[in-house]
Amino acid sequence: MITGDFDVVGARPALTFFGSLDPEKLSHAYLFTGPAGVGKKTFARRLAQSLLCETPKPTLLGYCGHCPGCKLFVAGTHPDFVESEAIVKIGNSSGGGRDGDLSARDVVRELSLHGYRSRFRVVLLGDVEFATHEAANALLKFFEEPPSGVIAILTTDAPGRLLATIRSRLVEVQFGPLGTEEVGSILTRDGVAPKRARIAAEASLGSVVRAREILEGEESGVRGAGFEWFARAMQGESPDHGFLQLDDRSLTAGEKRALVGELIEVVRIAARDWAALTLAGNDSPLLAPDQKKLLAAIPQRKPDEVAALLFSVGEVAKIADSNVSAGLVVDYLRMQLSPR
Repeated sequence: MITGDFDVVGARPALTFFGSLDPEKLSHAYLFTGPAGVGKKTFARRLAQSLLCETPKPTLLGYCGHCPGCKLFVAGTHPDFVESEAIVKIGNSSGGGRDGDLSARDVVRELSLHGYRSRFRVVLLGDVEFATHEAANALLKFFEEPPSGVIAILTTDAPGRLLATIRSRLVEVQFGPLGTEEVGSILTRDGVAPKRARIAAEASLGSVVRAREILEGEESGVRGAGFEWFARAMQGESPDHGFLQLDDRSLTAGEKRALVGELIEVVRIAARDWAALTLAGNDSPLLAPDQKKLLAAIPQRKPDEVAALLFSVGEVAKIADSNVSAGLVVDYLRMQLSPR
């Protein structure tokens, strides 16, 4: 049971996991994994505020919102909370924070400090990415011999790209896509008209980030092109994947992997909906109802072939989390979708 505020949407597994803990059972480091835009960093911030809230409470989760600790946290000036969304590298610091890369030395320094006014010190590395294996290895000492009271939270949508030695020392908590109603509730709370919020939520694939991009007319285009690519690949064609911009030399390898990851997320939704239409009929509830006509036109397959395809798409998603090149992942995905 949560006492006090804890303003998150979705995240039921994380709520269950942390709701059952007391402060004495907290690990020194957590890895929040899941697609972009499903609330990993939001949950991490709410967890941090819960730990830094100075009002006594019987549960780990929850915060009062009015004690000195909460006021400092909301103002962004709490000395025991550090957040960064920068690439961790080896070398001199370029300032850190959201706009500059962090050196491994920066991170180690933040992780080695004890709380100033609180029992805990929380360091959040959002969308963490290590420039080199050496940068990741530089943090191993902290994860092996963590100082008392320091809690690190890392978030990523590609856990497979983290070194196994790092990942094995973190407690992993998974965040799944949000439901359509959950995305819609977040948008309406932000002032979006209910009808527009519903349309964007239905097209969001469970991501608030994607829903907001749709509303702002800034969607990457991967969603619509991805469904079309899926439909053509399912019919044995070799559809062009130029919309992923994998030949664009201005994009980093990480940015290309992110685009391929977005395509795979689209394909997983498309495959799930196509399977539902194939196995359960035309009245099946869909995750992407706006794509029903396209998916219904794809030839049906036998139940065992449908199951094999869904399994294969899941396996491709695991491969995409590794360091396999983005182009090879797309080609392999196409081969798994093609009729045998």
